[in-house]
Amino acid sequence: MYLQALEINGFKSFAKKTRLVFEPGITAIVGPNGCGKSNVSDAIRWVLGEQRPTALRGGAMTDVIFAGTDDHKPLGMAEVSITFADCEKELGLEYNEVTVTRRVFRTGEGQYFINRTPCRLRDIQRLFMDTGIGTTSYSVMAQGQIDAILSSRPEDRRAIFEEASGITRFRADRREALRKLEATDQNLARLADVIAELRRQIHSLRAQASRARRYKELQAELRKVDLYLAGIRLAELNERVYPDDQDAFMKALDRRMAPWQWGYRLASVAAVLGCKFALAPGWAWAVGIAAGVAYQPVMNVVQERVYRRMSWEK
Repeated sequence: MYLQALEINGFKSFAKKTRLVFEPGITAIVGPNGCGKSNVSDAIRWVLGEQRPTALRGGAMTDVIFAGTDDHKPLGMAEVSITFADCEKELGLEYNEVTVTRRVFRTGEGQYFINRTPCRLRDIQRLFMDTGIGTTSYSVMAQGQIDAILSSRPEDRRAIFEEASGITRFRADRREALRKLEATDQNLARLADVIAELRRQIHSLRAQASRARRYKELQAELRKVDLYLAGIRLAELNERVYPDDQDAFMKALDRRMAPWQWGYRLASVAAVLGCKFALAPGWAWAVGIAAGVAYQPVMNVVQERVYRRMSWEK
């Protein structure tokens, strides 16, 4: 596997799109101070996932975007693509060439791509594990980094040898598994707290449920008692309005209606005799009809008065 090409657009001093093609072998970039030689190595480190602005000689990640000059306007995006060839075996992919692309905008939004397919930074870091390619690996050495490695602690130098020995991926898997186990332990602890809290609430909920059942029972009994009392009250009212002594009521009604009944009977007899013997038939029919029409209203009035009087007497 070897570095085939590096394409830079809007990164630091590269205002225009620039493509660097590397042939197999050794390639050296020579130039005076300030011409942008270090920007090439910064672009390689940045596209591989560098997250520290200080490692790129900047204060923020947006500082890598071309800031503009007297002849060129500032750009709103920086993009770097790096292409590796003959990488099927080392990267474990079916592609002969792999292109990794990174973009950053003025808003701070960043994007990552593998062969123009959106991906995560984690996918890129895992892709290059155990290959010696990465932001902290030995394949990219910046100015003064060799002295820093030689003068660093043994624990810091150990990471470089682990990368070269090819165990970085396994250590990353181990850290990921431990992180998941720790998260699972925390979830179990929270679940135990929830279960304990629910158990404490069960007793109060049981008491509340018992009170609710008792309330429904008492409410049903109260409804029965209300209906029973309403029936008693209705019976009392009926006794006050309608007398129990029907014989006395009928006798009183007969006494009140006796004059009207005799008048109604005499008028009926007169009407029949007048019609039978042709004695003023028109007058006879008029007397009979008047007696029949006046009898029923008078009877209703008398009946109501008898009701009221007998109620008052009680």
